[in-house]
Amino acid sequence: MTGRAEDPPPEAGKLPTGRLGRTARVGGLVTGQGLRWAGMRTANRLRTPERAQEAEQERTAALVNELVDQLARMRGAAMKVGQIISMVEFDGLPEDQREELQAKLASLRDGVPPVPFGKLERMMREELGGPLTRVFSDFEEQAFAAASIGQVHRAVTVAGDEVAVKVQYPGVAEAVETDMRNAMLLVPLVRRLAPGLDAKSLFSELRERVSEELDYELEAQHQRRVERLLRGHPFISVPRVDTALSTRRVLVSEFVPGTGFEAVRELEETERDRFGEIVFRFYFGLLYRDRMALGDPHPGNYLLRPDGRVAFLDYGLLRDVDAERVQAERAIAAAVHDKDAPALKSALIKGGYLPAERADVVDSDLALRMMRNATRWYAVPGHRRLGSEDEERRRRRRERREPADEQHRANVREQINQFTLPADTVLIRRMHGIVAIVLWQLRAGADWGAIAAEYLHGAPPASAFGEAEASFFGWWDGQRRLTAAP
Repeated sequence: MTGRAEDPPPEAGKLPTGRLGRTARVGGLVTGQGLRWAGMRTANRLRTPERAQEAEQERTAALVNELVDQLARMRGAAMKVGQIISMVEFDGLPEDQREELQAKLASLRDGVPPVPFGKLERMMREELGGPLTRVFSDFEEQAFAAASIGQVHRAVTVAGDEVAVKVQYPGVAEAVETDMRNAMLLVPLVRRLAPGLDAKSLFSELRERVSEELDYELEAQHQRRVERLLRGHPFISVPRVDTALSTRRVLVSEFVPGTGFEAVRELEETERDRFGEIVFRFYFGLLYRDRMALGDPHPGNYLLRPDGRVAFLDYGLLRDVDAERVQAERAIAAAVHDKDAPALKSALIKGGYLPAERADVVDSDLALRMMRNATRWYAVPGHRRLGSEDEERRRRRRERREPADEQHRANVREQINQFTLPADTVLIRRMHGIVAIVLWQLRAGADWGAIAAEYLHGAPPASAFGEAEASFFGWWDGQRRLTAAP
C-alpha cells in the first residue's frame, strides 16, 4: 500500500462477466473430466490392481490441476471455490501428491491486474451521487491493489483525510452469481475427490458468504465492529471506515501506510516471528474469543505499520460463529492435545465432521492420527519453526516410508471417506489452512500450541504479546490473572 502500481496490461480491462463464456468453461471441464474418468474406469477393468491404482491417481491429479487452471483464469468467486476445494482430503492420492495439490489450490490468490479507471468512474459517480470532485480533493486514478471483485485507489477527501477507496468492478456481481451457479456443476467432480463430502451444502454456504462479500455496506459494518472491538490494541490495527462516503459498491476507509508481505518475508528472523505471531493472534482471537470467522487471511490483507503494529484490511468474508460451534472446535483440539482417541471421535461426531451413522466404520486411533497430523501445529504445545529445514526433513522422511499394501490403503480411504465438512465450518477451516500457509511462507517460529491454548482453553499468556493482549482485555495485570478469558 505504499506505492503506485505499474500501468495495467491491455487485457486488464476485459472483465470476464459473460454468463455463457463462464458457464461454458465450467461445463466443458465437468463434461471432459467425466468422460475421461469413465474411460479410466473402463480401462482399469483390464489392468493389474497396481496399474489401476496408478491410473486413478494420475486421473485425480489431472482433475485437480485442470480445476486450478480453469478457476485461476476467472475473476470473481471462482478462485474462492478453488480455495475451498483445497480443504478436501483427496481420495486415492499418496500423501506427497495430496499435499502438493492442496497447496496449489490454496495458493490461488485474488490478485489480478487492475481495471482502467475509466471503466469505474461512471459507476462511482452513480454510487456517490455526483462527480468525484464533490467528495475527493485528490484521487489517484491508478489502483495500488486489485482483487477478485474490486480494486483500491488512494485519495484525499475534501475534509483532508487520506483514504483508501475500494471500488467494485462493474458487472462483477453478475459474474459472481454465475460462478456460484456454476460451482454447483462441480459437485460431481468434488464427490469423486471426496465421496463423503456434502459438496452441495458446502457450495451453498460459500455462495451465501460470497454474495454478502459483494455488499460493501455490510463489509463496512463488519470492519467498524472489529475496529471498535480492537481500538487501542497494543499490536493490532484496524483502519477506520468513513461510513458517510461508503456505499454498496464503494468502501472508503482510513489509508494505512505499511510494508507488504513479500517485503516482510525478507526481514530478519525475529521480525518475521513477531509478524507471524500477530497474524496468528488476530485470526485465532477473533474466532475463539469473539466468535467471528474471518475467512480471507491471505497475505495481501495485512501490512506491517511503521509503529510495529500490523494492520488488517479486508472484512468482506466474515461469519458469526455460535458458541456451540466454538465449543466443538475446542473439544476437538483438546482431544488432539491429550491424545485421547475416544474423546476425539466423540467430538468429531458432535461437531458434525463424522456423521453418527458412519462412525462405526472409522477407527478411533486412525482418526487421532489424521487429526493430529492436520492440527498438531496449533493443537499441541511445543516450539515449531514452520517451513524450516527440520520440518522439510520430517516431511521427506514421511514420503520415504514404505507404502502399505493395497488392502490397507483401501481400508484407510474408506474410513477417510466417512468424514465430511459441516457448512458452518467453511470459513473456520479456510482461516486455519491459510494462516498455516502464511506462517510456513514466513518461516515463522513460536510455540503455536501454547499461544492457541490461550484462546482455546483459557491458558495463561504464552508470550509478551499474550500478556499485552490479556492486559488490554482486562484478563491479566502482568503477574496474575484478573478474569477468565472466554
